[in-house]
Amino acid sequence: MPGFAAAPPAWHPTYDGVMKFANTVDIHRPVHDVFAYLADLRNIPKWNYAIAETRQSAGPTGVGTTVRQLRSLPSHSEESLEVTGFVADRLIELTGTLGSLAGVMRYEVEPTAEGTRLTNSADLRASGLLAVAAPLAAGRVRTAVADNLAVLKRLLESR
Repeated sequence: MPGFAAAPPAWHPTYDGVMKFANTVDIHRPVHDVFAYLADLRNIPKWNYAIAETRQSAGPTGVGTTVRQLRSLPSHSEESLEVTGFVADRLIELTGTLGSLAGVMRYEVEPTAEGTRLTNSADLRASGLLAVAAPLAAGRVRTAVADNLAVLKRLLESR
């Protein structure tokens, strides 16, 4: 209609590319055992199906330890991470790139009556076209991480 202007929508979707999520799994192993396995970052390919290889800088894991990973899925890439938080038998925080995402992954363990509760939280940022799809991709990424944690649980409980 001439002279009619539609009002802008009240809701404007934002595509800032932020993906935040957390997964928790209970593992029937002592906290120290679970943490020691996680802290040897070279173990990641054993429980994360998307990682083909992990190389860790020399020495025990701690703040400043660097990690290089070769990712095979969803595409081949090399990732660079650094341990930015470390509290023995409690917390490992990794900051860097994960495929086409950048951000922070935290692994926190706490004792339970049956063993250990592991919480893996992510605060990631996508860029480029993935930033537009981030709201949809976040659910898939969270599910993939949950699947990896289930593998980790089976692996540790079979030891």
